[in-house]
Amino acid sequence: MKCQHLTTKRILLTSLVAAMLGLIAFPAAGQDNYPSKPITIVVPYPPGGSNDVFARSMAKELADVFKQPVIVDNRAGGSGSTGTALVARAPADGYTLVAVSSSMTTHAALHAATPAKLPFDPVKDFTPVALLAQGPFIVAVTNAFPAKSPAELIAAIRQRPGAYNYGTSGTGSVNQFGTELLKAQAAPLFITHIPYRGMGPAVTDLIGGQVQMIMASGPSMLPMVRAGRVRAVGITSLKPSAIAPDLVPMSSAVPGYEYALWWGVLAPAGAPGPVVAKLNAAINQVLSKPAIQTQFLNEGAQATAMSPTQFAALIATDIARWKQLARQQNIVAE
Repeated sequence: MKCQHLTTKRILLTSLVAAMLGLIAFPAAGQDNYPSKPITIVVPYPPGGSNDVFARSMAKELADVFKQPVIVDNRAGGSGSTGTALVARAPADGYTLVAVSSSMTTHAALHAATPAKLPFDPVKDFTPVALLAQGPFIVAVTNAFPAKSPAELIAAIRQRPGAYNYGTSGTGSVNQFGTELLKAQAAPLFITHIPYRGMGPAVTDLIGGQVQMIMASGPSMLPMVRAGRVRAVGITSLKPSAIAPDLVPMSSAVPGYEYALWWGVLAPAGAPGPVVAKLNAAINQVLSKPAIQTQFLNEGAQATAMSPTQFAALIATDIARWKQLARQQNIVAE
């Protein structure tokens, strides 16, 4: 009886261990088969913008790599926060992603004192998957403005402190942070911020002379420059950029000045490491394609590969940097 009892216990123990190993192995097997169903990339803005263009380029190529549909779902609202928050609450299985830009870090910095105003935590609620691209701003002025180079721009503003205005797509926008960074590094430099509801009205008023300067992405600004409606005086990359090779970097007049936008892909916090690694490898593979690199250049950005760890460090560094700048330059949320 005793032997029979021990044998029964061994059978039960063996069954329990096998069941536990099965539970452990099952997720791993699921990750090995990833993706086994369609992937959704949420774009938290309307169709047509840079986030949307980059996401759709990625979706098409990733569908070919993974042999699964990759769907782009535009969820606009709340200056990008509505769609981003939706992904923060999604299952952390790698099947729901969000295409974000560096504006997420400026919004996080702006709401540092009131984090409850953001419906997500930009660090704790997400797992960085991959960077897609980086791109500088074009610095443009009205045709009547007395400057044709970065050095002349700085000199003209200093000669008439407070006489000129710069336009942006809104308070706390990447345009404002880029310009305020220039003001901080070129101090004293007094030029007044005029926020608009979007870049379109701001560019219209630049053409009309209501504001005298704007920093904006290549697609927003270069068509107006080429048409002769405004004048480009510089670019915010540290060195000459393939985006606009003929433009002189602002760092030629303000040593060390650099401001770059970025675009990337996040998953909900807790996404499995093997899944994130597989996504990162596939995205970096796509970014190496010459056709994708050319397409991104046409959108004012350069395809840029990073590991998830490097991308996480970029996000954390940017948020800390913009928090400090917001305090220094008194950038306050509306």
